[in-house]
Amino acid sequence: MLDVESIHKLPYHVFGCTIKQNNLSLEESSSTQPEDYSADEENSSEDLPDEPLDQPLSSDEVSSHFPICLQEKTLLKKLSEANQQNRFLKRQLHVMEDALVNFKRELAVVELEFQALVMLAEEIAQYEIPEGSRKINGKYIQSHLHSRLKALQKKLKEQVKDVDVAQSKEVSLFWCGMAESVQVMGSFDGWSQGEHLSPEYDGSFTKFSATLMLRPGRYEIKFLVDGEWQLSPEYPTIGEGLTENNLLIV
Repeated sequence: MLDVESIHKLPYHVFGCTIKQNNLSLEESSSTQPEDYSADEENSSEDLPDEPLDQPLSSDEVSSHFPICLQEKTLLKKLSEANQQNRFLKRQLHVMEDALVNFKRELAVVELEFQALVMLAEEIAQYEIPEGSRKINGKYIQSHLHSRLKALQKKLKEQVKDVDVAQSKEVSLFWCGMAESVQVMGSFDGWSQGEHLSPEYDGSFTKFSATLMLRPGRYEIKFLVDGEWQLSPEYPTIGEGLTENNLLIV
């Protein structure tokens, strides 16, 4: 609310309204602006320098303004190349695993053949040694053949064990708790990609599990739960502090 004295003190032009001091009434100003205001606007427009219109930035300007973006792009490219190489190595590993399985199957057949030959040589060695039979290293050839076949059979069994060690096995991993996403990382692939665990809801908690193909050995693993590193009490630990990981023995 404005009294008479306050209205007299107001300027003549307020928010597009003209105040008449004679009769203290307010009138809407016309749409036409005063001449002095138009002149000032023209003078101000003449004083403004001519500025060029906005032009798109060049690649060099973008590089200078966004170095972090370029670094991120470079890292993403390297990550993509590493993932492609990792997929290629996985395919090669599957091919080698198939070849190893076939080789193990062939070794099993050879092992059975050797077993039959050893039994046959043992039976021959029990027969009466004919007169004039020659000896090798102080043994008749029948006994020498039996001992050589047994030595070869033992060596073959050791090779079969080596194949078993080189062959990958299915290993089940699990993590229990409440989470939306669980991923296991570890030395089994150089801490590169890891494996996502599938949830299985069981009452008040969720069991996340996955199956890995691993060769016999010792592996360090750690679980990435909703983006945070966590250890599982279900597995033994190794290391201390930031380097503490779960230990997986296959």
